[in-house]
Amino acid sequence: MNGALALSDRSRQAVGLLAFAGLMGIVLALANWIVTGSLGMLIMGGMAIALVMIVVTTLNNWRIGLLLFIVWLLFEDLARKYLGNGLILFFGKDVLAAITYLSLWRAKRRGEVPWFKPPFIVPLALFFFLAAIQVFNTWSPSVLYGFLGLKLYFYYFPLVYGGYALLRNGADLEQLLVFNIAFGLVIAVLGIIQSVVGLKVLNPVVLAPELEGLGNLTRYSPITHQAVPQPTSVFVSAGRFASYIILVVILALGAQAYLLLTQRRRAAWGFLGVGIAVVAAMQSGSRGSLIYVTMSVLVLSAGFLWGAPWRWGQGRRLVKALRRAFLVGAVGLFLMVQFFPRSIGASWAFYSETLSPTSSASELESRTWEYPLRNLITALQHPRWLYGDGTGTASLGMQYVAKALGQAPISFWVENGWGTLILEMGILGPILWIIWTSTLLYFSWKVVRRLRGTVYFPVALSIFWYAFVLLVPFSYNGMAPYQNYVMNAYLWLLIGVLFRLPHLASNPQTVPRQAQVPKLRTATAYAGGL
Repeated sequence: MNGALALSDRSRQAVGLLAFAGLMGIVLALANWIVTGSLGMLIMGGMAIALVMIVVTTLNNWRIGLLLFIVWLLFEDLARKYLGNGLILFFGKDVLAAITYLSLWRAKRRGEVPWFKPPFIVPLALFFFLAAIQVFNTWSPSVLYGFLGLKLYFYYFPLVYGGYALLRNGADLEQLLVFNIAFGLVIAVLGIIQSVVGLKVLNPVVLAPELEGLGNLTRYSPITHQAVPQPTSVFVSAGRFASYIILVVILALGAQAYLLLTQRRRAAWGFLGVGIAVVAAMQSGSRGSLIYVTMSVLVLSAGFLWGAPWRWGQGRRLVKALRRAFLVGAVGLFLMVQFFPRSIGASWAFYSETLSPTSSASELESRTWEYPLRNLITALQHPRWLYGDGTGTASLGMQYVAKALGQAPISFWVENGWGTLILEMGILGPILWIIWTSTLLYFSWKVVRRLRGTVYFPVALSIFWYAFVLLVPFSYNGMAPYQNYVMNAYLWLLIGVLFRLPHLASNPQTVPRQAQVPKLRTATAYAGGL
């Protein structure tokens, strides 16, 4: 025992010495870059320092490393915009993810963390095997397309184990929620500022050619011809920002309800998150973002009231919380109208002219039904619809593979998500996709129902709703949202959190300000509700 402890101490000392030596070397290099005035090298040096520190921290403490990985995940695009969108930068987050998986596995081998057995693993494994076999499809120009596809579909799945093991008690859940909402507020505020001031904010003078159309996109209302710049905030594309805002609203709604039910002082973060994210959705220039944010607010508000712990008198607190959330969102929009009427007026013109059924330029029916269905039919007309062209050949980022191979980009592509799976994996692709996603949602809903009447219900319902939105309507209309690494990583992290919540709820919780109910009876009632 003493020998093992001594070995552990020597190992930690060696890691500390190596980290110190590496840090000193990086500091010297950074000083040289500052003197020479090379901005690109300065940014690269700063990222190298951050990467080394995060790796060392993650190896010693996977919990902190997981949170740092989230920060890198959210802000990596900002460096890519200013450094020419190099492939090395694109894979920085994947290195950190691998280190996090390794550190978590080591903790599991030492028996330090609980382990998760996903009830949906069998159908997901069948879909994985199909995708893996399709890597070697003879119609694929290169196996590199297949490896790209496997990364997009499955690389962040191990985060489900991290999300499950991360939560030891309610304090861990509160920390995770506030941590993510705080960064969500920063990104949303930056997006709002960019939509008002102009797209040159947070964008270099010249973007990489493959990012120009994504980061400098301006739409125009079809009737009044008002310009609506689509902000990217810290991301490289307006679409990624618009999708992320939906996630922020869903998390903020669940967090503010949970924190109010548990009488936490940090509940204000949820209110701020809802209010600012609603304004960001309005200013995003994305009709999908506005629609799904509105749907999320309405669906989750009704769901929270359905599952609130009314027997403890806490349902009234949720009613008050929802009323305040609506008020904060309305105040945010009111302030935009007062101080930036031209900006929000252009956004409103674009939405009303393209979404209103009475508008002569309405695209509501075509974009929600006709366009995705037409893309699906196009995929079924492909000559190899039965067995596909190979994993990754119609996926997000395939242009980077073509560029690396010196080949022309693959021309046959559809926007419908099920159509993408048909092009890549044949008709069996969407069938297995529907099976594994339905299985995941089924078991997730069972967890949500189990938590009904507890303080954890709002968080559980919010996570379920996010998974449903991403895996069903989003993925039907296009596979890009699921393949978007931000949305994908959050999906698996939050699914792990969802399946961990029943363990937290199994511990007796004393509901605040219910002195008339004895503690023993409260605990019994809590356990009886599970």
